[in-house]
Amino acid sequence: MGRARETFGKKEVRIKKEKKRKEKEQKRLERKEGRDGNSLDDMIAYVDEFGQITSTPPDLSQRQVIKAEDILIAVPKNTEPDINETVRKGIVTFFNESKGFGFIKDSTTHEDIFVHINGLEEAIKENNKVTFEVVKGLKGPNAINVKIDRA
Repeated sequence: MGRARETFGKKEVRIKKEKKRKEKEQKRLERKEGRDGNSLDDMIAYVDEFGQITSTPPDLSQRQVIKAEDILIAVPKNTEPDINETVRKGIVTFFNESKGFGFIKDSTTHEDIFVHINGLEEAIKENNKVTFEVVKGLKGPNAINVKIDRA
């Protein structure tokens, strides 16, 4: 029987495997000798007072001492005015008379507020300037007491 021949493709695969094995062995030796530069000192990083990552340690002479009692952990108080108190002005951007709902764009906050036919004092159409009050609904703010602004 004849001897199996080594084809060009098989020879290339064998050469690549041998080269990869030698490179891996070389890297292992470099790591063992410490020439790679992966020492612990090279891996340490510091964060400065501005939150930037640096390789230099912080200056301890400029260190500030903060007492744990001085740190306030709480939910900030709601600074927005109560939406039930004010009468707002806006423009009707959309109103479907057959379905009985629409939206009003508030003049000051530019948010869209839902309006239902039950919250109307008088009939409205699109592009009417209106005054209204806002209450919190299930899915967001709702307009009630909607009147056409005649001013």
